[in-house]
Amino acid sequence: MAQISPKLLIPESFQVSRDDITGQLGLIWELIKAPLIVPVLKIGVYLCLIMSLMLFMERVYMGIVIILVKLFWKKPDKRYNFELIQDDVELGSSNYPVVLVQIPMFNEKEVYKISIGAACGLSWPSDRLVIQVLDDSTDPAIKLMVEQECQRWSSKGINITYQIRENRTGYKAGALKEGLKRSYVKHCEYVAIIDADFRPEPDYLRRSIPFLVHNPDIALVQARWRFVNANECLLTRMQEMSLDYHFKVEQEVGSATHAFFGFNGTAGIWRIAAINEAGGWKDRTTVEDMDLAVRASLRGWKFVYLGDLQVKSELPSTFRAFRFQQHRWSCGPANLFRKMVWEIIQNKKVKFWKKVYVIYSFFFVRKIIAHMVTFFFYCVVLPLTILVPEVKVPIWGAVYIPSIITILNSVGTPRSIHLLFYWILFENVMSLHRTKATLIGLLEAGRANEWVVTEKLGDAVKKAAEAAKNKTNVKAPRRFRFKFTDRLNTLELGFAAFLFLCGCYDFVHGKNNYFIYLFLQTISFFITGIGYVGTII
Repeated sequence: MAQISPKLLIPESFQVSRDDITGQLGLIWELIKAPLIVPVLKIGVYLCLIMSLMLFMERVYMGIVIILVKLFWKKPDKRYNFELIQDDVELGSSNYPVVLVQIPMFNEKEVYKISIGAACGLSWPSDRLVIQVLDDSTDPAIKLMVEQECQRWSSKGINITYQIRENRTGYKAGALKEGLKRSYVKHCEYVAIIDADFRPEPDYLRRSIPFLVHNPDIALVQARWRFVNANECLLTRMQEMSLDYHFKVEQEVGSATHAFFGFNGTAGIWRIAAINEAGGWKDRTTVEDMDLAVRASLRGWKFVYLGDLQVKSELPSTFRAFRFQQHRWSCGPANLFRKMVWEIIQNKKVKFWKKVYVIYSFFFVRKIIAHMVTFFFYCVVLPLTILVPEVKVPIWGAVYIPSIITILNSVGTPRSIHLLFYWILFENVMSLHRTKATLIGLLEAGRANEWVVTEKLGDAVKKAAEAAKNKTNVKAPRRFRFKFTDRLNTLELGFAAFLFLCGCYDFVHGKNNYFIYLFLQTISFFITGIGYVGTII
């Protein structure tokens, strides 16, 4: 058989010198592009378009339902039996149920007084209120400060107990579970959970407990978060936009249509009997709150969301704290979905359409698809199509659908509509970390159960700024300054370089003007990569 010359397999236009490295790389690219790169990239485009349509239909559905809810649905106090608990001279405080307030904390030096003071200031008969501070702090100095704060309120007649454990087994879920085992809380009917940086108003219990008292099928009453530091920096404004949509649309729709939504972990009140029936707190994922909510819902319990009952809280203002929080919030739901999807399918107590809502809408689209399509489509596939012009992305998929989704997402925070473009770029950056965390959760990889408590700064930054402004001799809170290298995020810098190269190629050879978006997205990744996001401490 005659030997076949390699030149017969290579077009003449690609014949280059073996010493020409650039030519050799171009040759290899052209050889693998048609049979491998183009088909794979086309599949990626089709999958991303399908995911975009799924997210688009989900957002449109939520938009339609929230409009109907606002126009035609009855308010929670009209949908359910509701009557404020009145003071009775003859009965005294006995007509009030006994409520347990749990405050879990871990090294909360800057904010521990906030939640303890707010809990002790609740308008509820003192003999019907039990406050439990669950301190898992590892810093002895902070533990002493928290204990002394509890003693200070106890000396004023408040029924408050400082509770510690020998270890942090189960993290927050373990602390809450351990707290419910104590003998002095056995007579409590309901438990209000307040994180260390949350500060409910005095009438918080009076406006929420009646839903549980008069409706024996309700297990949870969830209040809305309101952010005291939303204006601190651009990072907190971006978070406010995302979370406002969650509370004003997602939670509202879930409560009104299926009496189900994810417990937010704080600013909520549970019926203790429902917690016990659902199997109690479990630490198998980093979203113990969502885990309990899904299990309780599968046993037929209903939830009520009160959008007009707001609890002040703090947003993480440092990028490091925000990244850790987003890892937990993205990894945990994906991991829980992996563990519970079959249990949800097999459940006999809930209706078919509620199962569809929980599996498809609540978990699959919002917790998995939303992160992945944002990252893979706009940060990977779309830039790659610039390098492979044989693969086309339809204009409706690249521009129209994302624009509509973005507009629908922004309805929760109209005051920040002028920041919409910045929010899009930042959300694309964060989709990198959320997708990574989601995949870790789905595959149950190494960091699936990583729990890092979100750092709260409280008024430390404000006090430091005021001290500097007034140039007083008052000692400002110590600020921890990190080296520049400690703030570098190599993953973001790597994607900044990739998008910059794609943008340059599109500027020279492209026809769709995607380089405008790519250069702006490059700047976003670069700024995030060098750590100049949020409050710099």
